[in-house]
Amino acid sequence: MNHITEANISDFENILYINEKSKATVRKYTLAVRRLAVYLGNEPLTKRSLLEYRAHLQSRYKVQTVNGILSAINAYLEFQNMAGIKVKLLKVQHNVFLDERRELSQKEYERLLAAARSKENERLYLLMMTLCGTGIRISELPQITVEAAKAGRAEICLKGKNRTVILQKKLRKKLLQYAEKQRIGSGCIFRTKHGNPMDRSNIWRDMKKLCADACVSPDKVFPHNLRHLFARSFYSVEKNLAHLADVLGHSKIETTRIYVAVSVSSHERILNQMKLIL
Repeated sequence: MNHITEANISDFENILYINEKSKATVRKYTLAVRRLAVYLGNEPLTKRSLLEYRAHLQSRYKVQTVNGILSAINAYLEFQNMAGIKVKLLKVQHNVFLDERRELSQKEYERLLAAARSKENERLYLLMMTLCGTGIRISELPQITVEAAKAGRAEICLKGKNRTVILQKKLRKKLLQYAEKQRIGSGCIFRTKHGNPMDRSNIWRDMKKLCADACVSPDKVFPHNLRHLFARSFYSVEKNLAHLADVLGHSKIETTRIYVAVSVSSHERILNQMKLIL
């Protein structure tokens, strides 16, 4: 009888680290397996129980969330040499249009920057500009160092993939001026008052505080939306999806397509310009 034990999960966690998975991925995968164990109770891990669990998840979460959980569980099953009972992911229909209620516009981004400046929060002002001006992930922010600013490029290594992120001259100047003012001679530029690299929760919380002054919906204000704005802006200048995928560090171009989806209103403008409805 196959049951999930804490020892199994601990071994699974170790192999994830050995395979150089990010800390966030390790937490996500092990949490998914632990929750499955709670759901199963004393019941064995079988194909039938997994199908029932998939249906249970589907009744509570969005398709993307369910697939993320199933991917973690399937990775555990492969580790346990139980790939034969893996369940298929749910089919996802690609959304052609972006949700304008969630996407940050250029003007809204500018208002967030202005709000940060009015609050004299130079670190947040420059941090948002760095995320939006480079398209990096929030987890890659520690790679924006004094050395990178001097060189004009940051070398990013994530999930075994390496890429070079170019820092514009204007941004480099701002970063080095800030580092000098904060007496940061080397290493990552964006730090807490205790000298530690800023993390997602620090930044998310600080950005939310700008919403009221910037007149921007809180639903639009989170670090990853700055990466989306970079992608749309880049693609509007150079309509080369493959190049954009390389810049963003995407392994699959299908992921990049999500970033450059157009809004319904933009699509309607294109239709009107075609003048086919007489």
